[in-house]
Amino acid sequence: MRSSALRLLLPLLAVSLHAEVKVLKNFTLIDGTGRAPAANSAMIIDAGRITWVGPAAQLKAPAGAETVDLAGKFVMPGIINLHGHLGAVVDLQQSADNLTEANVEKNLKTYASYGVTTVLSMGTDKDLVIGMRDKQRAGGRPGETRIYTAGKGFIFTGGYGGLAGVNVGVSTPVDVSKQLDSLASQKVDMVKLWMDDHLGEQKKMPYEIGKAIIDGAHQRNLPVSAHIFYLADAKKLVEYGVNGLAHSVRDKPVDQELIDSMKKHGTWQLAGTLSREGSMFVYAQTPPFASDPFFTRGVSQNVIRTLKSPEYQKTQAADPHFAHYNEFLETAKKNLKKLVDGGVKYGFGTDSGPPGRFPGYLEHWEMELMVDAGLTPSQVIQAATKNSAEFLKAKDLGTLETSKWADLIVLEKNPLENIKNTRTINAVYIAGNKIK
Repeated sequence: MRSSALRLLLPLLAVSLHAEVKVLKNFTLIDGTGRAPAANSAMIIDAGRITWVGPAAQLKAPAGAETVDLAGKFVMPGIINLHGHLGAVVDLQQSADNLTEANVEKNLKTYASYGVTTVLSMGTDKDLVIGMRDKQRAGGRPGETRIYTAGKGFIFTGGYGGLAGVNVGVSTPVDVSKQLDSLASQKVDMVKLWMDDHLGEQKKMPYEIGKAIIDGAHQRNLPVSAHIFYLADAKKLVEYGVNGLAHSVRDKPVDQELIDSMKKHGTWQLAGTLSREGSMFVYAQTPPFASDPFFTRGVSQNVIRTLKSPEYQKTQAADPHFAHYNEFLETAKKNLKKLVDGGVKYGFGTDSGPPGRFPGYLEHWEMELMVDAGLTPSQVIQAATKNSAEFLKAKDLGTLETSKWADLIVLEKNPLENIKNTRTINAVYIAGNKIK
């Protein structure tokens, strides 16, 4: 009886096992390592991981595996965004009240549909985001863009940064220690601090507080990323051992002193956030992408109407610093290129999430601007995949190699020939799950 029942169960078990095995074949592989693209490649995915990748001629597909023929397509790793903000915006309105699980989930689905398979949310997260991350890592919420989070980042009391209703200012080393204890207990992936005065309009975090944050975080084995604008602040925080700069320096050209210090201390140019700078002035008229289907599919009709509204455009142009925003973008581009050429480690990030910085679309615009800055498409793809995974110490992400998670984008055209071809998305997979 027991033997008979087992014989009946075996076919069901086989179906269950093979249902998790996928074979992708006949595509050109861009694996994220910087190696030359490999035509006529194939890949076996089992339980969400790559178990084999190589020439299609050598493929030995497991019996019963789902097979997808991707002839003529290009496959690259999923995009890793090292600077995003989750869930606080509905259309063009930002509020802590918007930061609900449903809105975070909506952001994650939007990111995924654009091939952004991992996002580091940088310091404006309620505890619910920590809970969503923990559930993901326990095996729940499959097929969703992966969350990394800095929890609640550090702002100086009465100063610049953060999200009202979420971030609480610190003014003494005692305040810093208490907040770091809380972040350590939540096992955040990053500690974030803001050091900026918004072009002289707000109080800036004192250096001694910044140093206390960096020292205290490192004592708790937590890496630190800093929002900066000024060269002088970047130099000081790098001297203190900050792990990453979350933006390009934008007030003046970087110099060899900063380059040498970043290399000495192992500080990354974590993100250029060039698209963030572009978003500061592009809406003073109808932006060129307002009618682009690749953009419009990710936003509401209300957003599109607003972006085309003369009243909204007039408000954008009335910003007292508006005349300087294009200068800041050009400075950021030149500084990113100089740091990369100087041998500083670099990742990829956009500051997407706040109003006008649209999740998913912004990451592809960022890639375009990085190429405009002088990086090659191959360098940009490595920044957004392999390099960013390295910074996160995410050994299972970033490249399409054996044992890694199958987080990947299927493209119609070759992004190494034109970086805008990252927008020709045919399909996205996260842990081997095809995103709808």
